[in-house]
Amino acid sequence: MNFHVIQNSEILAATATTLKRLLDKCVSHEHLIKQIHAQSITCGLFAQSHQSFPCKLLNAYAKLYKPFAAHKVFDQIPHPDIVSWTCLLSLHLQLQQPTKAFSLFTRLLVSISLKPDSHSIVAALSACARTQDLLNGKTVHAMVYKFLSQPEPIVGNALIDMYSRTERIHLAQRVFDSMHVKDIATWTSLLNGFVVSEEIESAWKLFEEMSHRNAISWTVMIVGCVRRKEPVRALELFKRMRKEGDDSPTTITIVAVLSGCADIGALDFGRSIHGYVNKVAGFAVDVGVNNALIDMYAKSGNLDFATKIFRGMIKKDAFTWTSIVLGLALHGRGTNALEVFDEMLESGVAANEITYLSVLSACSHAGLVNEGKELFNRLKNDSSCATKIEHYGCMVDLLGRAGHIDEAVRLIQQMPMKPDAVIWRSLLTACVANRNLELAEMSAEKALELEPHDDGVYVLLWNLYSSGNMLEDASRTVKMMRDQRIKKKPGCSWVEINGILHEFVAEAAKQHVYDGIYRVLDTILKQSNLDLFTISAEM
Repeated sequence: MNFHVIQNSEILAATATTLKRLLDKCVSHEHLIKQIHAQSITCGLFAQSHQSFPCKLLNAYAKLYKPFAAHKVFDQIPHPDIVSWTCLLSLHLQLQQPTKAFSLFTRLLVSISLKPDSHSIVAALSACARTQDLLNGKTVHAMVYKFLSQPEPIVGNALIDMYSRTERIHLAQRVFDSMHVKDIATWTSLLNGFVVSEEIESAWKLFEEMSHRNAISWTVMIVGCVRRKEPVRALELFKRMRKEGDDSPTTITIVAVLSGCADIGALDFGRSIHGYVNKVAGFAVDVGVNNALIDMYAKSGNLDFATKIFRGMIKKDAFTWTSIVLGLALHGRGTNALEVFDEMLESGVAANEITYLSVLSACSHAGLVNEGKELFNRLKNDSSCATKIEHYGCMVDLLGRAGHIDEAVRLIQQMPMKPDAVIWRSLLTACVANRNLELAEMSAEKALELEPHDDGVYVLLWNLYSSGNMLEDASRTVKMMRDQRIKKKPGCSWVEINGILHEFVAEAAKQHVYDGIYRVLDTILKQSNLDLFTISAEM
């Protein structure tokens, strides 16, 4: 009898191994997976203790985004072990369902025979991080001490990520300091926490302390610089990564660097990145990378090349269409932007909120008032998209640029949400351009109520008063700025020469800029004055 039990067990094990191999070969074919599923039930695999096969089947359904089928597999296991529970937890996280994942974790906790292990606790912490659930996150943290005698580094990493995402970076730092074993992911988790919390100096300090950096570490810092509007620093860091780093850049790194190039119009640098993209397998066909290239070329003044990349893409998503529409908008090609928008809808790609915003911006820059109104009404009737404050702001800008001040005011009054400072600044700009003093002062007052230290509002008012020869009001505006210690933010521009970026700030001290540049400028100025003197003498 024992021999037959052993023989039967060996047959089941062999069957499970065979079916697992079959699963590996048909991961994208749902009908074949269902056949394997049926065969496993027929063979009695679910009635035995072969937990690895059901787990693999769970993962197969997870990759096909079939949560119902995965739950069916889970329910067919007589006594699911911790691996099966963790598989299902991971499935819900993959499907961006963190609330369901945590609910499943609570079911695991009340099971009689099981206790959570490192992997299930990491999944629970990930769910708390994504929902920014600090209370339950702290509860799971307590479970680490209850259930895990020697937590693996992945648990500490998950705790750091959870506290970072719930805006408790000091607790993330405390977890980091308490960890006896730290891997590269530990350092990167805290690094990302500092960047997310906008503690960039702490991030730089930690980054420089790291003995080893991987592609993720470099990318976190590059993305952080781009988000903080420090594109030059981001590009310099990318150069340093290529020189010092052991790992190659990822697609996320490339997208961030191209975004930095787009922000400052670093066309030569962007072209070199494009050349690198063409050399790396898989990068040239990546939709995200191509979207970033379209954005970079369009913002750097080369709309024709951006259009060429767009037309050459086989696969396009909503962001692809949005990128080219925004590029057309920046170049004042409003009619072309509307044509591309219609082409997008005809191709079957649904517009999102950002797409609508880009097309409205195109109408605003091109002065297409009627088209903009029609598009705005279409957005409000589109049940798949929400009309957000940014869309109202774009419409206020559109009407203001066209001189329809009263209509812009009525739109603001009819908004379902409270206007923000951006909307009041847009109205103020339109009022200054149309010399509407009363509405300009009202708009300025509303904007300053929301953002009291906005130097741009004071500058616009000063320009309005000065151009109208209202010198007392202009002086009063300057005095208000001085009393509140508000300084006008200096303008900044970049010049790219031979792939090297040079940053210039208005009102910067002379020693911060190359002496040679000033000598050339002085020579040009003197020559210009000489030419004017010669022309005057001839007249």
